[in-house]
Amino acid sequence: MKEIIAEFTDYLLNTKNYSTNTVTAYEKDIYDFINFYKRFTDDIPTIQDIAKTDTLGFRSWLADRVKRGLSNKSTARALSSLRTFYKYIGKYKNIHNDAIELISSPKVPRKLSKAIETTDVAEMHDAIKAIDNDEPWIMARDWALVVLIFGCGLRISEALSLKNKDIANNPESLRIVGKGNKERIVPVLPAVNTALDKYVKIRPFGHSPDDPVFRSVRGLPMSSRMAEKVIERIRNYLQLPDYVTPHALRHTFATALLAGGADLRSLQELLGHASLSTTQLYTKVNMAEIMSAYNHAHPLANADKEHDN
Repeated sequence: MKEIIAEFTDYLLNTKNYSTNTVTAYEKDIYDFINFYKRFTDDIPTIQDIAKTDTLGFRSWLADRVKRGLSNKSTARALSSLRTFYKYIGKYKNIHNDAIELISSPKVPRKLSKAIETTDVAEMHDAIKAIDNDEPWIMARDWALVVLIFGCGLRISEALSLKNKDIANNPESLRIVGKGNKERIVPVLPAVNTALDKYVKIRPFGHSPDDPVFRSVRGLPMSSRMAEKVIERIRNYLQLPDYVTPHALRHTFATALLAGGADLRSLQELLGHASLSTTQLYTKVNMAEIMSAYNHAHPLANADKEHDN
């Protein structure tokens, strides 16, 4: 069984081009089912046992997850992982199981992050100056990170994966490699280039073309958790709500563009969504929020002039 699961994860990683984190999640979900089967039958299952699992077995596993306090969202993902595994062994091992297709996934309400008030985004600059006053290059780094995510609508992982060569010579667009190795082109506002340029010029290390743009205090590549802490510190300083996160900056970018007249297909491309249904969630934003974003437009259009000093 371990060998087949290892082959499956290798397939996801190298053939389907899934990210390492996604593959790890799939593997964890499958082993959760395997371990439940072992407890349920008091025996380690073979691949033939897995093939013969009936609807009672699958539903018992789902019920067990509920007893363990796991969320519907987590269980829906786990069931999806298991379905993908069964499709794999059906296609590549000729081992089929129709029962899993009869199992309904737990309902998960689709929630949309709240957009940040554009005035709050503007105030983040002054907050960063106050927080990082002793380290000018850290101040420049943190503002560049905020402006990049907000100005280009990047995921935090996408922003942190950028290398120096990607932003050299103030590019008008960036080639971003997102989830599933899906590439997209993202326009770069002048304010984004201004913030990045200021940061790079005073950064004390990491100047080789292939070095990551964003660095930690010790010169290591900046991690997602480090970036989240940057926003946490800003949020706490300004006493903003808990929903103010790096992802909320990306969401604010999307909300502002949609309010300004961007069509869903264009927004889908800019955000790197695989499915239009994901992008369509943005149409459900509160109308007051839409109007607020519309009235402010995109504040970064002239922000480079405001924050040069």
